[in-house]
Amino acid sequence: MPLPTSWKQVLLTFAVAATSFTGCVPVEGTGSGSTGGSSSSADLRYEDAVYAADVKSVQLYSRSYSVGDVLAPPVVSLEQSSPLILEFDRMSAPRARALVKLQHCDINWRPSQLQPLQFVQDYNEFFIMEVEPSAGTKVPYWHYRFQVPRVKLSGNYLLEVTEEGGNRLLSRRFVVFEEQVNVALRPVATPGAGDRNARQQLDFNVFYASYPLVNPAQEIKVVLRQNHRWDNAKYFNRPTYIQEAQRRLEYQLFEPEQTFFGLNEFRALDTRSERFSGIGVERRDNSTSPDRVYALTGKSRAQQVYSTQPDANGKFLFGSREYGNAPLNADYQQVTFQLFSPEPAPGPVYVFGGLSDWQLQELFKLTYDPEKQLYTGTALLKQGYYNYYFAVKGASGQADARYFEGSHFGTENVYDVLVYYRPPGTRADLIIGYSTITFNPQR
Repeated sequence: MPLPTSWKQVLLTFAVAATSFTGCVPVEGTGSGSTGGSSSSADLRYEDAVYAADVKSVQLYSRSYSVGDVLAPPVVSLEQSSPLILEFDRMSAPRARALVKLQHCDINWRPSQLQPLQFVQDYNEFFIMEVEPSAGTKVPYWHYRFQVPRVKLSGNYLLEVTEEGGNRLLSRRFVVFEEQVNVALRPVATPGAGDRNARQQLDFNVFYASYPLVNPAQEIKVVLRQNHRWDNAKYFNRPTYIQEAQRRLEYQLFEPEQTFFGLNEFRALDTRSERFSGIGVERRDNSTSPDRVYALTGKSRAQQVYSTQPDANGKFLFGSREYGNAPLNADYQQVTFQLFSPEPAPGPVYVFGGLSDWQLQELFKLTYDPEKQLYTGTALLKQGYYNYYFAVKGASGQADARYFEGSHFGTENVYDVLVYYRPPGTRADLIIGYSTITFNPQR
């Protein structure tokens, strides 16, 4: 259904659609635990965040050959042969048009000193024109879709969505890279004793044979990520060795803090069917509005041996097996997560993964019942396939998934490297190299 020609028609259409959902409960909560919108630039967080309580199910992914892969990370080449697609839902009628702005950032996700005309093709405000109401769902919502415009420079970008008038809705990070240098990644065994069987290490080289780097030790910085996460990314300000004759920067990682815990394969939850219990579903109740889904009661895997199983490396996708069109036909459900634990964990426990933007959100915080020895929590989620961990909030405030999930060298994970370069006398960090590899690929 194309966008109506006027917002008066939009609101009228929504009002008519809402009358067919009598008996529906109000939708509460937000994807980030936020409770309202804001128009102040000081409130903008340079991370994946949701600011409005009615915004849910945000996805930013690359599209290839007219087919969208929602599991693909928001990473594109400067040519953008595979453009980025933003999709999200709003649980209330649109009050004004939504618009998108882009912000170029430095390697540390702080605003760069560039003016918009230096990194965007046109005026830096883009209206979202594809807006459609859900169809046949117990919980009504509006679905937004937007193709991110091409940019002029490589680097880190923050995408900000607001309503006309300034009410901020969401922000999302993405990266644009050039292929000016080559990067070679190599998985290696972690040296030393201790927890070497729990960690994964990669060494890598940056080859700059055809790129004019004058002082690569000072000009080049590198970020190494696990499963496209920013919360535990590793930053390297200097190479281990510089092989000038070969025009090669060598990164050999000797310290434990430079490696990653392999953790475990993710727990899976498949709620795409309204008739059958999918993977990770214990039972469901379709007599309520919205439907209720109860995930299988989880148990600690910290002391278990590693077991290979396919997963989506912490990501998620939406779907409806009965009705097909996920953006508009997939319904929202109250999903209850449960975790058996004979004693309380040493900190608050959360459901953690791509569904929580790799953050410890109040929406996904679990409550412990000492009599039942059970952690429980409920969140409103769109029908789909989800990967998640149970994570404990550590003393530093960071997520620690090892307590309940364990950690293994043999876990399958995806790693990628971003090579940043700030040319002398300039004000922007460019990304001049990118490479990715699967650690322990499953065949």
